[in-house]
Amino acid sequence: MRIGVLGTGNMADALANHWVRTGHDVAVGGRDVHKAKRLATRLGGSAKPASLRAAAEFGQVVLAALPFGAGTDVVRELRAVLGGKVLIDCSNPVGPGFRLLTQSGRSAAQQLAAAAPGAHVVKAFNLCHEGVWRMSPPVFDGRPLAVPVCGDNETALALVRQLVRDVGCEPVPGGGLERAGLLEATAALFIGLWVGEGADAQAIAPPLAYAAGLKHEEPDDAAQVSVRSSYRASDQGSH
Repeated sequence: MRIGVLGTGNMADALANHWVRTGHDVAVGGRDVHKAKRLATRLGGSAKPASLRAAAEFGQVVLAALPFGAGTDVVRELRAVLGGKVLIDCSNPVGPGFRLLTQSGRSAAQQLAAAAPGAHVVKAFNLCHEGVWRMSPPVFDGRPLAVPVCGDNETALALVRQLVRDVGCEPVPGGGLERAGLLEATAALFIGLWVGEGADAQAIAPPLAYAAGLKHEEPDDAAQVSVRSSYRASDQGSH
């Protein structure tokens, strides 16, 4: 697969490293040609430096590894060459105080889609620090990291799901692009918990078996309920 990377920062480095390692052709695009050359050299393999426009032209899939706001401006400049391409948005619109910067409007992913209306935007890779994406692979307690993916085009989603697997993770259907804002809000919440409170965000969700509540009571549980009911009845009768 041909992948164009817009940006030369940590997320570009972390994700592109996996894709080069798994045999994809990668063009690293940056405004600063020297930074693009340094990153491409560090990645090795098929990676090559390019301008932002050349990277966008090269990739059938394009990763926008750019800060919120700046990404929209760059994509708007490149909209003529992004038509029909898959555009991955991994940004998080999170500001001071872990505040979501898109509360009153469209998600960051929807803003990219508006800036390049011919592209197929997919939201993915936004819930973890770049250090997690550098792991080979990101596996915790024997279970690969799950990566929610949001988008409207099934062909684009299939390509991004493959790239998720190439990172060593498991893709999870996140719904259409209108749900990308939920992923961005989740990132704001998690970052606030991790960084602001020092809390384990994983601890706020029960295991899947308990997510919708208990379906039925096992015989032992039913017996315990009966015992508790008897105690309550006895207490009431003693007053």
